[in-house]
Amino acid sequence: MPIFHVEPGAEIAVRPLKNKYLRMKIYTTLILCLLFSIPVWAQLQTKDTSSEKVAYGIASFYSKNLDSTRTATGEIFLNSKMTAASNHFKLNSWVRVTNLRNGKSVIVRINDRMHKRMVLRGRVVDLSRSAAEKLNFISSGLVRVKVVLVPPGTTE
Repeated sequence: MPIFHVEPGAEIAVRPLKNKYLRMKIYTTLILCLLFSIPVWAQLQTKDTSSEKVAYGIASFYSKNLDSTRTATGEIFLNSKMTAASNHFKLNSWVRVTNLRNGKSVIVRINDRMHKRMVLRGRVVDLSRSAAEKLNFISSGLVRVKVVLVPPGTTE
């Protein structure tokens, strides 16, 4: 038994929501859905082929006040070393980070992990200050990068 019946040929008027509370609830739900789906849009684009693992995303660099803190590997972090934090590569692996804006690249060792919040914002790597200086993005703070896992023993 139908809840309501509409005669064939009858016009159905669609009225705007007059209930302010209901309208605000719907708008809030839509906005929250959009906001929580942004991290999905910014997800890491990783290609894992048989020969190499490549990640595209955003790079940042460590704050100066994090010098002498412990990393995930247990060593002391120094901004002067060519190291980085990443949740996308194994600890103690070596990666080539390329600044997609200017083409400069560096090889760094992954010795730390990033906070989940950074990963959700599209970060793939958090570099030491010396690595960021070589990539020439200190003034901008963030830069789009390509990160490639390099085989052990690679120097360039």
